[in-house]
Amino acid sequence: MKRRTALKNLSLSFGYVVATPTIINILSSCTESVETWKPLFLSSEEKHLVTHLVDIILPASEIPGALDVNVPQFIDKMYKEVEFESNQKIFQKGATIFIQKFEDNFEKRVEKGFRQEIEQLFETYFKLPIFETEKIIQEQRLTESEVSNSRKEDYLMYKFLFSVRNYTLFGYYTSEKIGKEVLTYDPIPGAYKGCLPIETLGNV
Repeated sequence: MKRRTALKNLSLSFGYVVATPTIINILSSCTESVETWKPLFLSSEEKHLVTHLVDIILPASEIPGALDVNVPQFIDKMYKEVEFESNQKIFQKGATIFIQKFEDNFEKRVEKGFRQEIEQLFETYFKLPIFETEKIIQEQRLTESEVSNSRKEDYLMYKFLFSVRNYTLFGYYTSEKIGKEVLTYDPIPGAYKGCLPIETLGNV
């Protein structure tokens, strides 16, 4: 499947989110490169992990990837400037759990981890039977206090992973580069026209 087709499917499953001026400004302010960027919210370990995770979720190919539009920096600023304190704490707890699992599996600090190793661990938590996936999704709708102690570690880790995934998609589709170069950019939307052949519309 070509990346452009895959992106169309992802955008449909992601749904429509209103990008407020504040969020657009946050994304447009993310101009530092991954090498020079100094996080405001993420720890150095979390920066390394999140940078690789967003590249795993939306890697560059014939079209730009998440790193090309500064998605890790976007996630960092969203958690620093927009997210509630309760969500910040859950994110950090989940990241700590994933980092610990990485270090237990590969016997080294996550900051020394390679993309392939992080991807290997990431895939173990998403390549699951359907019934397990449904159980996890249902569980994610609960608050932390509603989750049993035996399930809390997995609950927090998936909260972190789902958050990274959702913000990766949101930041990617909200970016100017993707809006203009990959998707069909229309600064002044016109009348709705249904039942048009997709090939007449240009980009997705």
